[in-house]
Amino acid sequence: MLRPFLAREKKNELADDQKHFPVVSASQTHRSHLLLPNTVAAVTRRPKMLRQSLKNPALNRATSRLLQFYNPRREMHSRNKKAMELIAKGWSALKEVDRVIDYTQPNDQRLIPLLRGAKENFELALEVDNSNTQARYWLSRLHFKYHVPGACKAVGAALLVEAAEMGNPDAQYELGCRLRVENDYVQSDQQAFYYLEKAVEQLHPGALYLLGTVYLTGDCVKKDLASAMWCFHRASEKGHAGAAVAYGSLLLRGAQVPESIIKFNLKRGRAGRKVNNAESTTTNPVEMAKEQFQVAAKAGCNLGLIWLQRIEEAEKRLVAENSSSDAIPEFKLA
Repeated sequence: MLRPFLAREKKNELADDQKHFPVVSASQTHRSHLLLPNTVAAVTRRPKMLRQSLKNPALNRATSRLLQFYNPRREMHSRNKKAMELIAKGWSALKEVDRVIDYTQPNDQRLIPLLRGAKENFELALEVDNSNTQARYWLSRLHFKYHVPGACKAVGAALLVEAAEMGNPDAQYELGCRLRVENDYVQSDQQAFYYLEKAVEQLHPGALYLLGTVYLTGDCVKKDLASAMWCFHRASEKGHAGAAVAYGSLLLRGAQVPESIIKFNLKRGRAGRKVNNAESTTTNPVEMAKEQFQVAAKAGCNLGLIWLQRIEEAEKRLVAENSSSDAIPEFKLA
């Protein structure tokens, strides 16, 4: 008695499945895309029904034929790729403006086509992919910094806050800087510190440098030299010239390298491949400072070159003094 009952149940299930997954004949394949939304919705709602329906060969062929035209990941990738292409076009236009803006007026009419093109590309990127934070960030900078037609600082502020809340490190750093600088009558230091910490968590070099200065000066937080040196060290590794100069100058002033940096370097295998070599580098702050100033010089910072010249002159003077002090006893002995 159990077999007829199971047969009826299976027949009812297949009939129910056919309501959600209609069989598409060969003559209707050119219209199969019309059934795509309902089919995909049914697939996402009823995975168990899908597994049962795939046992039917006809339903299996129809479903596979429909699903091959729809791939959410492929669609997302294509949108993201198109948005990044538009952002690259707008970014190149802004770079061209930055290249010549020092030799013209900010509201020069010759810059308007480039600025308008950049604005249109960023807006199109947002239309293609509304979740793209880079498009929001660059569009907010366009509203804040440049004399583009239709620029509005309120719109730029809204876009910047949205990009920061969505996790863009550049936007978080920019928003933290603006909250600290542009609000003299509003106590926004804690909000600025919050966004700077969010950017530091993503190892943004500018945020690391700014947070290091905050810890070094004790502004809004308790003064902590070890935390400041840690921030300068990580920002210097990212190529930040100001952080490299600050870290090198602290080493020359006699600041001890924090234990956290030593352990981090040894764990990553950076400060020498052997422990003895690592210990020698930690006891030679001049060489470590020279490395930091070289980083700043490579980044195009003149202050790094000045420090390197001073260290070289001091080393020559020290060698000359040592050689002269060694020559006097030899002369006396002769």
